[in-house]
Amino acid sequence: MNRWILLSGTLSTLVIFLHVIGGGNDVHKPILDSELSVLLKAYSSILWHAVTVVLLVNSVALIIGAMNSRLRLALVYMVASQYLAFAGAFIFYGLSRLATVATMPQWITFIVIPAIAHWGLRVRDNSWGFKAVQEAAE
Repeated sequence: MNRWILLSGTLSTLVIFLHVIGGGNDVHKPILDSELSVLLKAYSSILWHAVTVVLLVNSVALIIGAMNSRLRLALVYMVASQYLAFAGAFIFYGLSRLATVATMPQWITFIVIPAIAHWGLRVRDNSWGFKAVQEAAE
């Protein structure tokens, strides 16, 4: 088992709860309470729950990747590419529409999780990798 990739899967799972609980109250509920058309509210709900499903699938993929060395590389790259694309979207729209990335800091999470998973690809299984990296540096 790769502990770093398991950690990234655990953090990804935590993001699901942040998305559903925090984001639901701050984003989804206000959209549903707004004066938008019923159609736009339906699309918003579909997209909201689709993101929840993607987060869940990615979390499971990382956890499976942590436990299965044959699937690890493909699963980590799949999730990392999606999360880095999410980060890019948050950064792009934060800068282009809000003139700051501080208002929507989710991009940080979507960079940190792939970074931790990538670190996991660099270390041996059942290792936190610090000793291996230190030995390689010497």
